[in-house]
Formats: sequence, structure tokens, C-alpha cells
Amino acid sequence: KPTLVESDFKAGEALLRALDQAKVKVKAAFWLYLAESKEWRLYLALPDVAQKGPKKAYDVVQMHLEQLRPEGLALRNISLVAPDDRLVKLLRSAIKTGPDVVGIRFTGNVINNVLIEDAYIYRVA
Repeated sequence: KPTLVESDFKAGEALLRALDQAKVKVKAAFWLYLAESKEWRLYLALPDVAQKGPKKAYDVVQMHLEQLRPEGLALRNISLVAPDDRLVKLLRSAIKTGPDVVGIRFTGNVINNVLIEDAYIYRVA
């Protein structure tokens, strides 16, 4: 399995902080290991995905990525979802961080019969 490294943690946190500073509401942010594709994805749960549509939400995130240029993080590594996404609700049932940016490693846990093989959580509010 590929390893999530320090630069990945920092890139995800930098993007989340930039979005926070720009007043983009991010209800959840976490890296998730997807066993089927053997890759890590940064999930961001934004109300804008449901309210304005995914294209506008991706455009906003892309703009911030272009400004930040975080090492190793590109739009292809990011999944934008609505706050009521099944996976977000599942994590929220087990962890609530509040609005701050935290770093919680969440490995080998089963929530409602769903295995979370590996995740790194910044926020689940």
C-alpha cells in the first residue's frame, strides 16, 4: 500500500487552511486510503457541492491549488462531496472534531460494518 507522507499531510492542511481563510465552508476534510485503486484521496465535504454544483466547487479548489502549489497535491487527488455524503456521515458517527484543523490517524476501524482501512482526519464537523 502506498504511504501517506509528511508532505501529503502538510499539503492537505495548507489547502484546508487556505479554503478556511477564503471563507469556503469545509465541513469535513480527510485523506482516505482506497484499497480498490490502491491510492490515497483527499476528501473535502463542501456545502457548495450540493448548493452550486460540483463544477463550481472544483473551480474554487483548483484556484486555491494554483495559488498554493502544494507539493504532491493536485486536483486529481481530491474528491469533493456534499456534507451529507455517505462516507462523511459514517465518519461523523464515530468522530467529531469541531471546526478546528486537527490530525487524527484512523486505521483499521469498522463503522456500521464498513471498514475504514486507513484515514487521516483534519476535520469532521
